[in-house]
Amino acid sequence: MSGRQGGKAKPLKAPKKERKDMDDEDKAFLEKKKAEAAAKKEMAAKAAKGGPLVSGGIKKSGKK
Repeated sequence: MSGRQGGKAKPLKAPKKERKDMDDEDKAFLEKKKAEAAAKKEMAAKAAKGGPLVSGGIKKSGKK
């Protein structure tokens, strides 16, 4: 056995992905995704703090 044949073979390099131009729809999707992530992070911080998650006031029952 020669030195190059033994062991794991190196994987071939994957071709680079072409960078496509972003249209308005893609930009809006990314903006929405970023806003959702920020809201999720804010909710996680609020939950960790121990405060109420929803500040909707007093919940009334249907009975009279």
